[in-house]
This record gives sequence, C-alpha cells and structure tokens, in this order.
Amino acid sequence: MLYQPVKDKIDSLQKQYAALLKGNKKLLKEIAIAEIPEMVYNSNAIENSTLTLEDTEKILTGGELERKVSTREIFEAKNLAKITETLLEKPKQKLTVALILDLHKMLLTNIDDKVAGRFRSGKEWVRVGNHLGANPSFVSSLMQELTTEYNSNKADYFLDKIAHFHAEFETIHPFVDGNGRLGRVLINLQLMNMRLPPIIIQNKSKNKEYYPLFTKYPVTLNFNGFTQLFALLLQEALHKRITMLTAKKIIPLSLWALQNGIKTNIAANKAKRQTIPSFRLREKWVIDGEYK
Repeated sequence: MLYQPVKDKIDSLQKQYAALLKGNKKLLKEIAIAEIPEMVYNSNAIENSTLTLEDTEKILTGGELERKVSTREIFEAKNLAKITETLLEKPKQKLTVALILDLHKMLLTNIDDKVAGRFRSGKEWVRVGNHLGANPSFVSSLMQELTTEYNSNKADYFLDKIAHFHAEFETIHPFVDGNGRLGRVLINLQLMNMRLPPIIIQNKSKNKEYYPLFTKYPVTLNFNGFTQLFALLLQEALHKRITMLTAKKIIPLSLWALQNGIKTNIAANKAKRQTIPSFRLREKWVIDGEYK
C-alpha cells in the first residue's frame, strides 16, 4: 500500500503526461523505442545474461560484436526487443491467458521451441533457488484464475494490482523457461494498457531491491515491496518523458548537485527516492538543468 501523498504525486505526473501525450504521441513513442536496448539489457542481465548494454545495442542494430556470445543470448535480446516493439505498436491489449502464451512463444522462439508458448505440465517442475514453482498439474488453472482476478478487480489501486499479479506470476512460475523476462514484459503491458509508460527494473540493484521481494512473498503474501518499487520506477519513467519534452537542457545529476551546492550522494539519494525529477539515461542519473 502506498501513502496517499505518493498516490497524489503519481496522479499529478499522470495528468502532466496525459496532457503532453495529446500533441506528442509520435515523439513519446520514439522515446520508448530509444530505450528498448536498455530495457532488454536490464531484463536479460537480471537473468544472468552476459550481454552488456553495448552488446545489446549492437545486436539490435545489426552490428558486429567484438567477442563471441551464445546464439541463445542473441535470440534472447532480439526476441525481447521484438515483443517490446509489438506492444508499443499495439499498447492496449487485454491481459488474457492466450496473450500471455503468445508473448511467451515470441520470447522463446529459436531458443527452446519445444516449450515456447505453453505452460508447464506433466513432470515439468521448476526450481529457482530455494523456491519451487507451482505443481505443473495446476499451472493452467492458476494462471486462468490469476488473469481473471486481475481483470475483474476494480477496487484496488492499479499499482497494487500489478504488484500482486507480478508476485503471483513469479511464484507460480508457469513456464519451463522465460518466467522472469515475461513477467517484466507483463508489468509494462499492464502499465501501457492504462496509457502509462513502461518501466525498467534495473539489473544493478536487483539483489537489494528486487530479488529479496520474491523471497518474502511466498511466506507472507505481502506484495507491498513490489508496489513501492514499481511506484518509484513509474515516477522515474514519467519524469523522464515530461523532462525530455519540456526541458531546455538535460545535465548529469552530479553537475546539477555541484551547481546547487548539494553533496553528490545526497542528490543520488533524492533521485532514487524520486523526490527530485531525475531519471536514468544509460544507467546514469540526469535531470533538467534548470530544475531548482
């Protein structure tokens, strides 16, 4: 659960973003396309891909890598980018089991076609660390129940709904492979369904901000940590688009801190907590140069 001031802030940013969206749909789409490499890199890196951001950019633009990487990693990057581009072309799609299966097929095509586009069944148990995914016999019904619950829930705050869905999805772990990457795709599908921008869960902070939430959820069923994380990342995504469309000049946060007599670590902490309208470009914090 988020405190009301945070909800009010998100609501205010949503309204600013909606106003900008009216006359800048093409430009905002270009911003989303431009950040696909970062989104793909971070999501794959969370799953321990060895590809760097630079590697990912080269793969997605048809460039040649300076080192050998596995065919799997190349398709992981290409497939995830293709899914993201597809959702940007058609952002408002109802979340259904059929859509989830279609997206999973796209994700694992040329990686593991035998399991692409279908839920686990039979004896296909999966384990992630100490967590054992749901019994394969019940995966299909659990996913149907989860999507039905999400679509019918009109009472809860939208980020609570998305957080609960993500926590349950990853706890069920419905697929043999690709659960984490697809789970993060679905977060952005849910946001874009509400005319909101996609978020990027950062690989660098996964061990402090993301992974621990999965350890706690199965034994507490408390998804508040996910809500708080998604709220911060959504504010960052909104700040990014609002700033890019309105700022005269965007500068590194470290320079802004120096110009305003603020210690760099304090400025970075403000950025992480989104108490200032800072956002990340290529993993570096930046801000409107005229922000006071």
